[in-house]
Amino acid sequence: MTRKRVADEVSGWLRVFDDGTVDRTWTGPPEALFLMSPVQPFDTPRDGVTLHDIPGYPSLRLYLPEPSGTPLPILLHFHGGGFCISHFSWFMYHHFYSRLAAAVPAAVVSVELPLAPEHRMPSAADAGFAALLRLRRLARGRDGSDPAERLLRAAADFSRVFLIGDSSGGNLVHLVAAWAGEEDSAFWSPLRVAGGIPLHPGFVRSTRSRSELEVQSDSVFFTLDMLDKFLALGLPQGATKDHPFTCPMGDAAPALEKVKLPPFLVAVAERDLIRNTNLEYCEAMKEAGQEVAVLVSGGVSHCFYLNKLAVDNDPTTATRTEELIVAIKDFVGRH
Repeated sequence: MTRKRVADEVSGWLRVFDDGTVDRTWTGPPEALFLMSPVQPFDTPRDGVTLHDIPGYPSLRLYLPEPSGTPLPILLHFHGGGFCISHFSWFMYHHFYSRLAAAVPAAVVSVELPLAPEHRMPSAADAGFAALLRLRRLARGRDGSDPAERLLRAAADFSRVFLIGDSSGGNLVHLVAAWAGEEDSAFWSPLRVAGGIPLHPGFVRSTRSRSELEVQSDSVFFTLDMLDKFLALGLPQGATKDHPFTCPMGDAAPALEKVKLPPFLVAVAERDLIRNTNLEYCEAMKEAGQEVAVLVSGGVSHCFYLNKLAVDNDPTTATRTEELIVAIKDFVGRH
């Protein structure tokens, strides 16, 4: 029997074997393992939110605040992980998005995304677009067989759908919003994409930015090695970081002036390795005439708000997380 060998590895996160199989068993610091633990659905409110899973393609997870009598905006969430790791059931997403759902308040609908290298891009973007089509079906009064779908339909305002995503999920916000903009309002009616909220999106170039060269990563959750290897595994075979999926402000991407997008709120972290390319994207969007608000969080790094240990124990992280939630609430409230 031939023993399979490791063909590529991203320390702590992922091993790809020479037969094409992938092992995503966490091998990093054991004290961080709970962040990757799945949270089971619950019908009894916890901190003002219930949690429901909706099977199908793609599978969805619904964070539903307790009824207030007012229809809720929808935050359609795309998780991060460099297109290669993580799952919408993980605690790292649960602790933030359940809190966000209650604070806005909004119905947060998180999408289970296919993972690379088994499913390279655009598989994840296709799933994100398919999730939007699922919401359109509900908006048109076509109840599914799942009780959670009926709960969502009864509670939500489908004319106020906001796309939100962490890291590579932020890339999907731009892509799915752009694809949605290729169709007219009648195609989507009564659903409407009211805004996009990329949080520390994975926008990069093939050449290192200043922040990639100068910022020292202080976390096992985002390193240059992870950035390089995940994108090599996640982008279409042979693509570079200048691909439109990761560089929408680059020459290979559609001209931003011609892309129909809703208003955007882009969150950037001061100590993020890809801070500079995030800011470059924001400037390119503004120059193209797109409506963009930018929140720069000082003193924190990539997707800081997902790290419950830091949120609970570091005052700066706690403050910046609260500021981020307030900014999202204000943005949703204006649109």
